Amino acid sequence: VILTDRAIDSDDTSLYKTFLGSDFVEEGRKAGDWMVANANGPTNVVELQGTTGAAPAIDRKKGFEEKIASKPDIKIVASQTGDFTRSGGKQVMEAFLKSQPKIDVVYAHNDDMGLGAIEAIKAAGKVPGKDIKIITVDAVKDGMTALANGEINYIVECNPLLGKQLMELAKKVVKGEDVPARVVTEEGAFNQEQAKAALPNRQY
Repeated sequence: VILTDRAIDSDDTSLYKTFLGSDFVEEGRKAGDWMVANANGPTNVVELQGTTGAAPAIDRKKGFEEKIASKPDIKIVASQTGDFTRSGGKQVMEAFLKSQPKIDVVYAHNDDMGLGAIEAIKAAGKVPGKDIKIITVDAVKDGMTALANGEINYIVECNPLLGKQLMELAKKVVKGEDVPARVVTEEGAFNQEQAKAALPNRQY
């Protein structure tokens, strides 16, 4: 048995040979690192969480909080689930804009919610990427386009193209070769210029 994309909730590692997938906590840490490096003074962050109870949502929150803990002037002033959807992100962001007097940064657990937040920010007469900075996770084509256009400021990649790595592992397991118990998907992160360079060859 080879696990891919999601782990199982068991300490018994004899149940499977290896697990290939993203490190969602590390994705949150990368977002937090960017936030810490780019915060100028007191910073109010609103967080658009993924689906409640989902591993990516729990872990991306954890990794982000871990990194911003070193900067007491960066505060998450509101955090709510947008269910990983564009419409959910827009709806929650509209509520945040009404309830929060000052929002400096949106941290969205995926691109879709970030794109929904952009719609809400524009409707409120503010400029996404300038008046309110936006950090997202995924790096899908629509998100990367918004990043290239300056409406998103930073995207952490969550690579869904697991097939190649998965089949290499499967071949090794069939041959009886040793494989690591945990293989992390190859992933990066993007600023505006990097997004412009990557977009023409984006596969998802």
